[in-house]
Amino acid sequence: MIDEQTDKKSGSFWKELPILLGVAILVAVLVRAFVLQTFYIPSPSMENTLQINDRVLVNKLVYDFRSPHRGEVVVFKAPTEWSGNPDGEDFIKRVIGVGGDHVVCCDPQERIMINGKPIDEPYIYSANGQQDKAADQEFDITVPQGRLWVMGDHRSASGDSLEHWQQSGQNIDSATIPEDQVVGRAFTVFWPVDRATWLTVPKSFDDVPNP
Repeated sequence: MIDEQTDKKSGSFWKELPILLGVAILVAVLVRAFVLQTFYIPSPSMENTLQINDRVLVNKLVYDFRSPHRGEVVVFKAPTEWSGNPDGEDFIKRVIGVGGDHVVCCDPQERIMINGKPIDEPYIYSANGQQDKAADQEFDITVPQGRLWVMGDHRSASGDSLEHWQQSGQNIDSATIPEDQVVGRAFTVFWPVDRATWLTVPKSFDDVPNP
């Protein structure tokens, strides 16, 4: 009697296995499409926060419920004039200004100011004790509603809002990205394991007033 029950359970398991595998694959596809996705870092534009060959995990759902916040690291579909790729390309940068923000470079301590508040940016790339400047030229812009001013942490090696503001003859629409082109928020580095860390928002953004 026990042997017969065991045989029935074993047979039932093998019959159900394809269904279980199918469900698992479907769940994985849905999670990747709508909730979480991994991204590979191919360039130095976000050093030292993100290194070439890092893998980050991106929350694709969060901005369905709110807009991006200052200081968050986001993945977005780059405009064709940014990437040169008409099929689209994913970029990763840090949000510096959101819609309505007045962003200026720089105060006497060479810090970017947002709505009159200077921000300390300890994450800006440094090598051999020398930190990049917050920006390589002065600017004074107001971010249009529904758009974002984004910059790489490796300021001297990043194709970002400042570079495209310069190249476009200070066209603010060419320099900013639409919020609806943001794929999601990068919230952790998970590979390589020895670099695993959370990508938190620096406290210097906490006291920035609304425009």
